[in-house]
Amino acid sequence: MDAASPETASKPPCFVALKDRALLSVDGLDSCDFLQGLLTQDLASLAQGELRYAALLTPQGRLLLDLFILGTATGVLLDVAADRRDDLIRRLTLYRLRAKVTFSVDDRSVVALLGDCADMSGWLPDPRLADMGWRGYGLEQPQGAIYGSPNDYQIHRTALGIPDMADFGEDATYPIEADLDLLNAIDFRKGCFVGQETTSRMKRRGQIKSRMLPISGLEGPLETGAEVLKGELRAGEVRSTHGIAGLALMRLDRLDGVLSVNGRAVEVRYPDWIPRTA
Repeated sequence: MDAASPETASKPPCFVALKDRALLSVDGLDSCDFLQGLLTQDLASLAQGELRYAALLTPQGRLLLDLFILGTATGVLLDVAADRRDDLIRRLTLYRLRAKVTFSVDDRSVVALLGDCADMSGWLPDPRLADMGWRGYGLEQPQGAIYGSPNDYQIHRTALGIPDMADFGEDATYPIEADLDLLNAIDFRKGCFVGQETTSRMKRRGQIKSRMLPISGLEGPLETGAEVLKGELRAGEVRSTHGIAGLALMRLDRLDGVLSVNGRAVEVRYPDWIPRTA
C-alpha cells in the first residue's frame, strides 16, 4: 500500500463481515481446466493458497458477475455475490457436461480487513488493488482491529473508484467499461473464455468509449440511475451512491466542462490507478 499519512497511520484497521458475499467450492480433477474455459482469469497457473480476481461474462462479452478465486488442495474456492451463488451453480452445471467436477456450498463467512494488524495469519491481499486491504474466509476479528459495517467497506471501495456488482447492472456493462482490465481480473494471454472475442477486440482496438469513475455531488446527494449531463448532452449514468459519493459509467469524450446530475453540479475524477490514456 501507499505510505500512510500521519492521520491514517494512527487509525486502527477495520474488520468488516461481507454478508453480501458467499462461497462456493469447485472440486475435482477437472476443476481448474473446467473453469479455465469460462472465466476471464488464468487458472492454469493458480497456486494453492493464491487469491485472484475474475469475472464471468455472457457470450456477448457483458458482465454477469465478478468473483474471487482461491486455489485449494482439491480445486478452487469461489467468492461470489451471495444472491448470485445459486444461479452460478446452475450455470456451471449446464457447462459441466462430462467434466469431473463437483459443486458444494461453503458456509464460512467472507470478511475484509482495511489495514494491517500485527498477526496477518490467514489473510490474503485483495488482488484488485493494494489499498483495498485484505480478504479472509471464516476468520475472526483480529486483535487491534475495530469492527466496521458493510457501509464502511462500500464507502472505502467507492472512494478508491472500484466497482462491484451494484455497479454492473443486468447484462449492461462490458468488463473493460467496469475497469476490470485494470483491476487484474482479465488475462489477455490465456486461451478462450466465454465473451473473450468482444473483450479482446475492445482492448486490442482501443474501442473503450466509457469507463466507471468516481463521482461526487457538489451540491447534495446523488441518485442511483440518474443521468450525468454535460450541458444538454448525456455524459454518463450514476451506477451506485453512498451519500454525495458514488460511481458512474462515464463517456470519456465528455468529461471536460461542467457536469450535472438533476440540475446540480457534480465532479468526476480519475483515481491514481486509472491512467487517462486507459
